[in-house]
Amino acid sequence: MTSTTSGSVVTVSRHIGAPPGEVFRILADPRRHPDLDGSGMLRGSALDAVISGVGDVFVMRMHFERYGDYEMNNHVVVYEPDRRIGWEPRPGRGHPDATAPGAAWGHRWIYDLAPHGSGGTLVTETFDGSRMPEDRQAEVESGREWWRTQMTGTLERLAQLCAAR
Repeated sequence: MTSTTSGSVVTVSRHIGAPPGEVFRILADPRRHPDLDGSGMLRGSALDAVISGVGDVFVMRMHFERYGDYEMNNHVVVYEPDRRIGWEPRPGRGHPDATAPGAAWGHRWIYDLAPHGSGGTLVTETFDGSRMPEDRQAEVESGREWWRTQMTGTLERLAQLCAAR
């Protein structure tokens, strides 16, 4: 497991003992996201659709102590089958910022997959807050260690899901 941080970008990498296509199928299915969520905030997908390309939007039911239950609308911004997938979350139904101007915060979750070893994959998860408004970047930078811990947990769970296949 390796990790790096730079400003408002946090990256964690891990070898997973499954081919990239298998890892990608899990990441492209929002119904599986609560199974691999390291933050404990995801409660489930509001839709049954699998991500099929840039422009798709998938809705996740969430819970955060400060906000209670709410939804996030995730806009797919990167989609390269078996290589790369990423989305930009925006506040949805029940989130206090859902109707606020500029509710598109600009942060992204991106997963890069590269063949690694004999049939395995090097998975790199990136939280990229560099596009966020300046007043929110300090919040991200102060929480880098928290993000890194959650991302490490996510990749550990992803490895377990792949091993259980």
